[in-house]
Order: sequence, then C-alpha cells, then structure tokens
Amino acid sequence: MSETKAEHPDAIDAVVEAWVRERPDLDLDAIAVAGRLGRVGLLLAPAQETVFTAFGLQKGEFDVLASLRRSGDPYTLRPSQLSATLMLTRAGMTNRLDRLEAAGLVERTLDPADRRSFRVRLTDKGYATVEDAMTAHTANVTRLLSALSEEQLGTLDGLLRILLRALET
Repeated sequence: MSETKAEHPDAIDAVVEAWVRERPDLDLDAIAVAGRLGRVGLLLAPAQETVFTAFGLQKGEFDVLASLRRSGDPYTLRPSQLSATLMLTRAGMTNRLDRLEAAGLVERTLDPADRRSFRVRLTDKGYATVEDAMTAHTANVTRLLSALSEEQLGTLDGLLRILLRALET
C-alpha cells in the first residue's frame, strides 16, 4: 500500500498545497513528482559525497575512476570516451585528469594507434582506490535507499528508467 500525503506529508506537499490555494486551475501532479525527484537528488548528493571524500576524491573524480574500472582490463580509455560517458567538456575532463594524475591514480600515455592522442589508464593505486570506494559507495547507497522494500525499489527503478528514456530522446 502506498503512502498518502495525509499520512506522511513532506516538504513538497506544502509547496503544492500553496500552489493549489493560489492556482486551483493547475494540475500539479507532475510538479509534485519533479519536486520530489529534485529534493531526493539534493539530499542524496551530500550523503554520497561523504564516501568519496573519505577516499580523497570528489564525485567527478570518482566517476572518472569508476568509468575506467568498469571498462575492463586494461582499464584504459581515451579522454574523448571519458568525456562522452560522463557528459563533460574536454576542458572539464582535462582538469579532472590533471588532479587524478597528480594523485597517482591515473596515468596518461601516448596512444600507440594515434600518436596525436593519448590514453588514460588506472594505476595500481587508482585501481585499489576505486575498488574500495565502489564497495563503500554501494553499501552507502543501499543504506540510503533502505526505506524502500525490494519490490518498491524495483518499481521505482522501472519507472525512472521509462522517464529517463523519454527525457533522453
């Protein structure tokens, strides 16, 4: 049984109720959902950042390491592949790579197939860091979403997948 706003009102209910009072002509169901999605994102982000910080990383740096790690052995990608995967400008990617290289977590080498380009590879230290950070991140997010049952989590995942697909097209 789903919770109703009467049983457990939240901050978004107050906003929607104010708009209903001021603009009763509007259907605010979508506004309520978008507001909750935004608020969940705002609340999840700092709770996730604490894990990355514990490993000396910013979220964006973790994203780079995680992209390299999940690419499979030899954990190497071109900067353009990383930029596309992370939806980041090349300049933004360069800044992240500079910080990660200075920390000894990645190394850049010339691309043997194209000497005008280079590849980014996880170092052993980078591999160990992302392994530990991913384990901690998974446990943290599981804890953060533990208010939902396994069935509810699956339903939410399916609904968000549909929404994301529609927004990306």
